[in-house]
Amino acid sequence: MKFIHVLGLIPFIGMLGGLPFANKVSSFVLGLPFLLFWIVLWVILTSVVMVLVNYLDPANREEEA
Repeated sequence: MKFIHVLGLIPFIGMLGGLPFANKVSSFVLGLPFLLFWIVLWVILTSVVMVLVNYLDPANREEEA
């Protein structure tokens, strides 16, 4: 399994794997219930991880000629 595939799994694990734990917290972050904050945070982090995957994927590099 390549490193970029592992990077692609991180948002999936973070968002879905962390939901049962985030659902037990009853505090508010930035005015949002923690569960909603958790989901919004992982949507943003997913974008960051996908940018890294795009940057690291050798298929997206231009050939030097």
